[in-house]
Amino acid sequence: MIGITTYVESARYSVHDCVAAVLPWAYVDQVSRAGGRPVLIPPMPDGGVEVLDGLDGLIVAGGADVEPARYGETPHPTVYTSPQRDAGELPLVRIALKTGLPLLGVCRGMQVMAVASGGRLHQHLPEAVGHGGHSTVGPVKVYAEHGVHFATGSRCREIYGAEAVVNSYHHQGVKDPGRMLPTAWCATDDLIEAIEHPDHPFAVGVQWHPEDMAANGLFQALVGAAAQLRGARGSKTEFFATV
Repeated sequence: MIGITTYVESARYSVHDCVAAVLPWAYVDQVSRAGGRPVLIPPMPDGGVEVLDGLDGLIVAGGADVEPARYGETPHPTVYTSPQRDAGELPLVRIALKTGLPLLGVCRGMQVMAVASGGRLHQHLPEAVGHGGHSTVGPVKVYAEHGVHFATGSRCREIYGAEAVVNSYHHQGVKDPGRMLPTAWCATDDLIEAIEHPDHPFAVGVQWHPEDMAANGLFQALVGAAAQLRGARGSKTEFFATV
């Protein structure tokens, strides 16, 4: 059972025009392909951390910037935030890191993991790295691409090998990973592209969007870690199958 946090956005569909909890279907598809059961998690003002009791793994999806006040800074003019998501996701991540619940952070999700671990972010990458190559400009999301290289002995290197080409769509990045360890870097400017927790069964954050890539290895690794946890604590599947 893999929980996936959702976006909070104005949405129009069918006869509805409203604020909605939404998620790109690619996340659901990747988790399903890897053998997991996706469970969508809307943000709750108090964190709603009891939801973790029913999960074997957690994915923190991409989306808006983390509020700079969460890491002790004032916002850059380009920052766009989702206070609801910060309030809902930071407690979930902190508990997942503390309890050993398998955890994957995607883009914003990696940045949430860094902030939850005492780290800080680059609020606007063009000013930090001197170029805008980590994102594209336009009304529709189009990925840039670049190479990354992985640390020896890291989870990411086990999955991707020594190097890989990844997609890219973000204007912020991790400056200080806090208690997390950097395990991947951009080939062109050394920006941190992945972080991992050294004392956790599976806690990986990546700056790219693996849900929109053909390779499924990262989701397979997460679901594999979740299956191990489920096996260790006992599954209720047989009980529910008889009800």
